[in-house]
Amino acid sequence: MKRSGLVGLSILSIVLMLMLGACNNQEAAEPVAVDEKTDTCATCNMSVANDQHATQLILEDGKSLKFDDIGCMYKWKKENEDKKVEQGFVRDFDTEEWINEEDATYVYGAEIDTPMSYHVISFENADDAKAYAEEHSGEVLSYSDLANHEWAMDKKKGMHSHSM
Repeated sequence: MKRSGLVGLSILSIVLMLMLGACNNQEAAEPVAVDEKTDTCATCNMSVANDQHATQLILEDGKSLKFDDIGCMYKWKKENEDKKVEQGFVRDFDTEEWINEEDATYVYGAEIDTPMSYHVISFENADDAKAYAEEHSGEVLSYSDLANHEWAMDKKKGMHSHSM
């Protein structure tokens, strides 16, 4: 009895390890490179520059949607709540490296220029975001704050060029 119980426990352990291993082998979504010649914003149809304002969503089916402004990405999310998003990415304002949108710290400020004048930029490092906000009279926002942020395009400033 002891031996059969030990064999059964061993088999159960192996099955559990295989199941857990299969879950961990699922590849995480990764951002797709921006092609400035062909990529257009999924919301406003403007060209997407390969710069610190570019954002993207990877849908559950693997499709990548690119945006020229964080505000455009949030407008798309609101208009497409039925779509399954696997992962969202934003760019660090200083390094232009892709970061998971949930890990970023954001800064909103009326004087911050963005392509579609939503005035929100992202940082990988919270201290960098705080320093930028202090220097530019901005407000620091977390990822969860963005859900309640008023995503309004500044009509007075209009759309900006992607070249800075």
